[in-house]
Amino acid sequence: MKDVTPPVSSNLSEILTLFTNTLQLERGLADNTVSAYHSDLVQWLHFLKNNSIYSFNEVFEDHASDWIRILIEKNYASSSLLRKLSALKMFGRFLFNEKYCPVNVSLLLESPKLSRKLPDVLSTEEVEVLLQAPDISTPKGLRDRAFLELLYSSGLRVSELCELDMTAVNLKEGFVRVIGKGSKERMIPIGKYAIDALENYLVSGRPFLVKQKTGGACFLSQWGKAMSRKTIWHTIQKYASKVKIKKRVKPHSFRHSFATHLLSGGADLRSIQEMLGHCDIGTTQIYTHIDRSKLLQEHQNFHPNG
Repeated sequence: MKDVTPPVSSNLSEILTLFTNTLQLERGLADNTVSAYHSDLVQWLHFLKNNSIYSFNEVFEDHASDWIRILIEKNYASSSLLRKLSALKMFGRFLFNEKYCPVNVSLLLESPKLSRKLPDVLSTEEVEVLLQAPDISTPKGLRDRAFLELLYSSGLRVSELCELDMTAVNLKEGFVRVIGKGSKERMIPIGKYAIDALENYLVSGRPFLVKQKTGGACFLSQWGKAMSRKTIWHTIQKYASKVKIKKRVKPHSFRHSFATHLLSGGADLRSIQEMLGHCDIGTTQIYTHIDRSKLLQEHQNFHPNG
């Protein structure tokens, strides 16, 4: 093994911090993505320490492969495993390129064959009752109706909804401007119901939520600040419980429903990819599997020999 001298401290945590800073500053990854990768890699560092490895000079491909195998045996969700694998591959390249590690542990890491769980999708009837759940006689009810309509009409991620600025909403032209993952901008059309709900909220709801230090965020909490992911999550849970939807409903359910209902209605997959902000068409193709699953279910339910 060739001798490798790290250019700075070999402390594992310090090197991980350098890596995550690189992800933010040089690659421009979203804060949530960087945070998730950091948590994944902290988990890997614990694995290394539990195996008496305190320097990346001692790390080899086997250690990375063993960690992934253990996670598979612990029945981690496929999406979590794929994200952890992605984080480990990027970190492995970083360690090798920066001469912290004598081998590139990412080279021999193969993606395990994982069955991808299809996301839960709301029916059009379930979406409709959810959209009608807020009491629009109050400012908060107008706000809630507006953000629910927008989620379903645009397929926004919850982080994109929280960060949506007033200047990014163009009701006259019928679109919102979003800065998504990797700081990529996209323009998303929104439908008439979402436009009407947003207009009602901006005229008759938002002014009553504005406080002295309120900024330009579109959707405001009762304290006049941008709504948090947690608040949006709990608000959706509250309305799902109110209308007695038994499925687990979360903000991303609207994104999945948006894409699936568009596809079922005949929309082009490439157009859906662009609206969702997916870099890879393969990510969007999961909705074709959902659509086929629905067809199969319909066949089994209604065909005489189903």
